[in-house]
Amino acid sequence: MAHKKALGSAKKNRDSIGRRLGVKVYGGQVVGKGEIVIRQRGTKYKAGTNVAYGKDHTIYSKIDGIVGFIDKKISSFTGNKKRTKVVSVSSK
Repeated sequence: MAHKKALGSAKKNRDSIGRRLGVKVYGGQVVGKGEIVIRQRGTKYKAGTNVAYGKDHTIYSKIDGIVGFIDKKISSFTGNKKRTKVVSVSSK
């Protein structure tokens, strides 16, 4: 009988844990100072007024207030215009 003995499951059959990225606080919602608004890789969303970037491009609030999102056309150094989403926090 030319059978091969059955082995265990495949060694590389693993999956990584999700990174929990995305928008955490939506437009019109109240946010506190230091709270995370968006977790992202790269700068998909740009920081507007009263928000700042963390070292991993996380956007967080600098003041207590209400979150707002706007679409803005930003020109690059070559003169091309690109639509980007800008996040800002306004005071209550």
